[in-house]
Amino acid sequence: MMIKNSSLSLIETIDSITLSGKLTTSGRVNKYDGHFLECDGFPANLGSICSVETSDGTDTLAEIIGFKKGNNILSMFESDTKIQSGAKVSVIDEGYDVKVGESLLGRVIDAMGNPYDGKPMGSLQETWPLNGKFLNPMSRNAVDKPLDVGVRAINSLLTVGRGQRLGIIAGSGVGKSVLLGMMCRYTEAEIVVVGLIGERGREVGSFVRNLLSGDAKNKTIVVAVPADRSPLLRIRGANRATAIAEYFRSKGKNVLLIMDSLTRVAHARREIGLALGEQPTAKGYPPSVVSLIPKLIERSGPGIDQQGSITAFYTVLADGDDENDPVVDTARAILDGHIVLSRQQAQLGIYPAIDVQSSVSRVMNEIIDETHSEYARAFRKFITLYLENRDLILMGGYTQGKDPDLDIAVALWPNLIAHIRQLEGTASNFEESKAGLLKLLKG
Repeated sequence: MMIKNSSLSLIETIDSITLSGKLTTSGRVNKYDGHFLECDGFPANLGSICSVETSDGTDTLAEIIGFKKGNNILSMFESDTKIQSGAKVSVIDEGYDVKVGESLLGRVIDAMGNPYDGKPMGSLQETWPLNGKFLNPMSRNAVDKPLDVGVRAINSLLTVGRGQRLGIIAGSGVGKSVLLGMMCRYTEAEIVVVGLIGERGREVGSFVRNLLSGDAKNKTIVVAVPADRSPLLRIRGANRATAIAEYFRSKGKNVLLIMDSLTRVAHARREIGLALGEQPTAKGYPPSVVSLIPKLIERSGPGIDQQGSITAFYTVLADGDDENDPVVDTARAILDGHIVLSRQQAQLGIYPAIDVQSSVSRVMNEIIDETHSEYARAFRKFITLYLENRDLILMGGYTQGKDPDLDIAVALWPNLIAHIRQLEGTASNFEESKAGLLKLLKG
């Protein structure tokens, strides 16, 4: 009987409690090192945007990246901000959705969606998840149509399919930005989304001025996060560019997404992973980097049913021209092909410096006719034969007539190089590129 009365008393006590207001969504700073901050634990999701009070009376922004021993861990959007112990940290946005719409066309925005020119953005009534929406891989449309990118060597020798994902693997100074600019201007796409992540500020300005000066301006959106921004903003910029591309794909548009560069996104994830205590592996990359790359890449590609497609080019920096870098390996394994830019060809003045023998498009043979495929293989064979024997030929150690295929390669060499070489201000459509290849080898 006593137990029963006690139980009733407890129930009455619970029923008498009335909650006023919401759960606390703010805390106080107890640790800060200039880049990362810890504060009292309060209910918030990973990715939530918080406002942090500074000692000069203004607020700065940070994002929740993890939890540790009951505290929230945040990454600052601006480093070395004047923050004192006990400063208030408050959630202002869950950070889940980004605003999207037609008003983005022709604009350059940062990782938070703010325009760089300071002008009003216009009405953006719709939203899209920053980290994308899941698409059933079995429901996705097939990659079955060639895409004209305006570059002769790619159209004829490394044909790209609409909805394909390719990597552009290059060291520094071999013409990567020039090639990207050509594809942005000449690719047969309804919408072009460019993510300039972790690049030099001067290069960002130059690229944007060239890209948005012509007819491509009205269909192009640029998300730019220079190298001096925080690692979290670099990752958010890559996700925002991909989210914008996904939105337009859902509207039935065929989108070209260019991410320059995937390596800088991986470097940003490495900084955050190490700050959270992850164990470094090869070249200091923690496991979270290996999971980030496929997660980002798999968001592009063809849509389902009546949706459009996202054809994506991701630049991957081969530091010191090392093509066995962990980021290069991971990207190459998940992408539908890769284009390697050769320093040797760049030094010979061959631009774009596409290394045909090391590059591959995994869907090419499925989207072109047999004749085109046969001639592309022959071109690859002749250019490989010549380059493998170039030193021997230049030293006079090769006698003509010993190898018929090599004889043909030597005779065709000037024409092979002329087919690859293309001036920056000129375009070569798909049919012209194919016809040029057939004419070169038939003659």
